[in-house]
Amino acid sequence: MKDTHDEICVEDLLTWYEQGVFPMADAREDERIFLIDPAERGVIPLHGFHVPKRLARTVRQDPYQVRIDTAFEQVVAACAAARPDRPDTWINRPIERLYKELFMRGHGHSVECWKDGELVGGLYGVAHGAAFFGESMFSRERDASKVALVHLIARLTVGRFYLLDTQFLTEHLAQFGAVDIPRADYRRRLRKALEHEADFYRFPAYADGDAALQAITPAG
Repeated sequence: MKDTHDEICVEDLLTWYEQGVFPMADAREDERIFLIDPAERGVIPLHGFHVPKRLARTVRQDPYQVRIDTAFEQVVAACAAARPDRPDTWINRPIERLYKELFMRGHGHSVECWKDGELVGGLYGVAHGAAFFGESMFSRERDASKVALVHLIARLTVGRFYLLDTQFLTEHLAQFGAVDIPRADYRRRLRKALEHEADFYRFPAYADGDAALQAITPAG
């Protein structure tokens, strides 16, 4: 872990990702940014993603309209908001500013779930080369963030991404096939992913649940 007080720009942030580290803050109102380099890194193998049966039924029912990159700043703000189970957040205002700049440069992306014109769940992350760095997700309606995750996996699979980095392995992510890998293994995968280009928009912008599930189901 490294504490940085210097003025940080988007180029710094991308360089950190290339080096295998990522930024976090201790609290929303703490202006400091720490660079995290864990010994074990959480990843979701794109061809090993598991969709629980109940969630698959929900995805097929299309309870939400899934949109891409239409409310990036709203998604980041929702992820940064305090919740009963998490009164504080690692997303401070300098980090929020940096990710907005990444979005403006085409590296930041959001997958959003809408219901009756309201944003009810979603996630955001960073695309660089053929790597996608998942940052945070939120949900205000049942399974909204999970539906967004299924659509993200479909998009990364169709777009020929190599790596989906989740930073840490949680019980929530483990149910989808996420695993911990050693730092050295992660960096090998990262180098390979950065040697290639991927297309976040190759999957249709308004694809339904059936299309998303078909995209992540192995052929044959």
